[in-house]
Amino acid sequence: MPAAKNQTRNMLRKILLPAILVILGIGFVLSPEFNEIAAGVAIFLVGMLALEEGFKTFTGGVLQSVLRRSTSSLWKSLGFGVVTTTLMQSSSLVSVITISFLSAGLIGLTSGIGIIFGANLGTTTGAWLVAGVGLKVDIAAYAMPLIVFGVVLMFQRSTALAGLGRVLTGVGFLFLGIAFMKDGFAAVQDTMDLARFSMTGLAGLLVYTAIGIAATVVMQSSHATLIIAIAALAAGQISYENSLAIAIGSNVGTTITALLGAISANAAGKRLALAHLIFNLVTAAVALVLITPMATAVDGISSAIGIAAGDFTLKFAVFHSLFNVVGIVLMVPLIGQLVAFLERAVPEVVPDVSRPRHLNEAALELPDTALAAIVAETRHLANNARDLAAESLGLSLDDIDSDKDLSLVVAHARSPVRIDFDDVYQRRIKGLTVALVEFMSRAEGSMVPEQIEVLDAVKTIVREIVQAVKDMKHLQKNLPRYLTSDNAHIREEYNTLRLSTAKAIRAFDRVGRDPESSLAQFAELKSELKGADIVAGGEVSRLLRESRITGEMATSLINDGHYARHFCKKLTRISKLLLKDETRDQLQALLQAARDEAAEDEAPVPDDEAHELRRIA
Repeated sequence: MPAAKNQTRNMLRKILLPAILVILGIGFVLSPEFNEIAAGVAIFLVGMLALEEGFKTFTGGVLQSVLRRSTSSLWKSLGFGVVTTTLMQSSSLVSVITISFLSAGLIGLTSGIGIIFGANLGTTTGAWLVAGVGLKVDIAAYAMPLIVFGVVLMFQRSTALAGLGRVLTGVGFLFLGIAFMKDGFAAVQDTMDLARFSMTGLAGLLVYTAIGIAATVVMQSSHATLIIAIAALAAGQISYENSLAIAIGSNVGTTITALLGAISANAAGKRLALAHLIFNLVTAAVALVLITPMATAVDGISSAIGIAAGDFTLKFAVFHSLFNVVGIVLMVPLIGQLVAFLERAVPEVVPDVSRPRHLNEAALELPDTALAAIVAETRHLANNARDLAAESLGLSLDDIDSDKDLSLVVAHARSPVRIDFDDVYQRRIKGLTVALVEFMSRAEGSMVPEQIEVLDAVKTIVREIVQAVKDMKHLQKNLPRYLTSDNAHIREEYNTLRLSTAKAIRAFDRVGRDPESSLAQFAELKSELKGADIVAGGEVSRLLRESRITGEMATSLINDGHYARHFCKKLTRISKLLLKDETRDQLQALLQAARDEAAEDEAPVPDDEAHELRRIA
């Protein structure tokens, strides 16, 4: 399925690219002045890419904590959308990143919708900056120093300095691109009058709205479309009325980027992209229907804040802000109904435990979201291992996770049925492990050192899970045999192993709900396991001397006791490392403790002791 989605995305790009190249070629031939405008657009887009990459550098290690504080309520989410779009100057980027947040489970759908609404309002700051400053000041003079300093910093080894360099270079190219576009439209004015193509009435609104949509789809940037419209408006190449229609169209066109980003996302990401489309379509429809009263309102607002009646570029910025505010005012009270509709329209696919649930292309947009997806998928892998362990024990997960006395649960449980462990391992464990390893290798290249430390901890967890499953595979070989044996003593010992393993699973299941209680259960279980070491305690030797069990039973019991203890210890470590909201220091401490415990567990199964017990027998 992901491959098919990627093919669709690539096909769309293959169709767009030749069309763009043909249009550019025709423009270069027909109008030399077009070269300057096209160069301005290209430089502006390069600046946006550099700015985006620069801001991505600074997300490492802090994004999740910022998200928790900034999206805990709808109004905070709106503010987060406004601020991030103002900084990045790209509502399309913020939309794609928000889909990535949602796909990785970092935020909920309501928070994601709030960010999208805020991003639409945040994109209006670009129009204000260009109309208020960019066309009235020689910003090209500021562009050159920014680019020079930015390029110098980009080549530094420090990730922070290189990121700052990209930001400075991006801002410099944005300024330079705006200057080129402004000069290009001024040059066009001397050779040809594009204003003669202006259209009035409903036809003008629809045609120029379509132009705004098309331009934004081609450039994948509503900001670029708005800058072109403002530059053309300032040069008198388009009418004020037609520029307003382009602004409306740019809002609709920017949803295409989000829809393309959602192709590789999960159901949550697709819901957010659909919410973005609905919001922008509703906002555009309201703006088109109410264009006349809104234009009148713009005149009143402009007069009230001191904007001259003939300053159409600033009035354009006022209009762009006004219709986005109107859209937010209309849609915010309906968010509850919108979420309910989206959940019906894009239902969750029934999960297949053998397939990755959280690893998708959308999550790779940012290192933080990739890391969140990796951790979530690792929990999925751990849950599969838990399910397999419970099945191997012949116990119900509902019973294990209940408040029932586990001693009674084990005493009355059915005997385990021998399962095809290799087949189940291939379906539930190996496939997910391979997918995780491949995804981690793709994500690691863009991570900062702090994130790589966390990734190393996750790799440790994955290894622990696989080893725990292998321990259970060994244990499961003898469980069905000895739990149905006529020998009451061997049945009792194996039920003891089954009980301790069930306790570990219960504590694991409760870690996410009640970490303190679960960790206390693990500490108690660790003490029990140490005290119940039948070899160290001499229990096996006693049973052999009294002829309660055979030498073969003793050997199996020693080995299986070893596997059971290892499984319980590994599940303890996995649970600790999967605890949510751990600080970096806590995570490092847990990781080191896990490594120390793992080193202790590397001792081989005590065959020598088993051999000695066979000799005694």
